[in-house]
Amino acid sequence: MIRKATLAGRPRIHDVRHAVRENPLSPASAAKVDETADWIFENAAFWVWEDDGAVQGFSVADPRDGTIFGLFIHPDYEGRGIARALLPRACEDLRAAGFAAAILTTGPGTRAERFYRANGWEETGRQGDGEVIFRKTL
Repeated sequence: MIRKATLAGRPRIHDVRHAVRENPLSPASAAKVDETADWIFENAAFWVWEDDGAVQGFSVADPRDGTIFGLFIHPDYEGRGIARALLPRACEDLRAAGFAAAILTTGPGTRAERFYRANGWEETGRQGDGEVIFRKTL
């Protein structure tokens, strides 16, 4: 089931984010991620996939800058189409905020990179750390 997240689900969203096999949070970036998540919980929306009585994945867009802030699925639930179901919700939030395109970054050579390419995202460059920058028209 897809629904908007509530603050009550934040601990499980945190668990899912820290359980992923790719793109783990570094200690240096955790505080920034928490700060951005605070703002999004107060002003925007996290979309969650709930199964077996708990959040198993989430997507979220940052309507301040047109980015997909996160798309993460618990490793036990990967390969079930959850990401393909959640990502459009985050993109819809960006479209509603007035953006004509969404952007995101992900690590090169990852399953995430392959996922975005297969789902119509176009590479527009690389960041200094090698992260792939993707863009998709909304």
